[in-house]
Amino acid sequence: MVGLLATVLVLAFLIYSLTSNRSVSTGVPAGGQLHFFAAPLAASTLNGDANLNPPCTLARHDPRALNVCLLVKRAPLVLAFFVTDGSACEREVDTLQALASLPALHGVQFAAVAINASHAATAKAVRVHGWTIPVAYDADGAVGALYGVTACPFLELAQRGGTVADRLIGEHWLSASALEARVRPLVGSTTS
Repeated sequence: MVGLLATVLVLAFLIYSLTSNRSVSTGVPAGGQLHFFAAPLAASTLNGDANLNPPCTLARHDPRALNVCLLVKRAPLVLAFFVTDGSACEREVDTLQALASLPALHGVQFAAVAINASHAATAKAVRVHGWTIPVAYDADGAVGALYGVTACPFLELAQRGGTVADRLIGEHWLSASALEARVRPLVGSTTS
């Protein structure tokens, strides 16, 4: 009964999204600059809301936070947004985890942010799935709002420096081979 109700709600949202004149998830389109933020890492002791205006220097960075500005200074980044207890959304992070270990994608960074999630729920998902890529949580939903995330899986693929190369939305990107093909062009990107 619960599964049927969830399916009806998802279908209703999908129909509403397709018939309204607004985009389901906006994100940052290709060619745009990632929105910088720092959010507490689920595997850390840091608690609190994300900082939407983080320092972009190592001297002022708290290592218990995922700082997107610092990440893209170093290398290209694949950034996923997900919700805890969303099977397709969490499977996207599993896909990122699998791609992070591929030698062909050496030099590309992978990270994820749990939108509107508590520290405890995100830390539990990290433990259950065995994720080792950086996973942060966005307790108050500010990062999700900044990116316009209303659906998942939702990914931003950015070159070194933070210029978005691709924005990917939907379950098609749960396939490691499909996602790998889109991530490969980031290898060695030096745009800054």
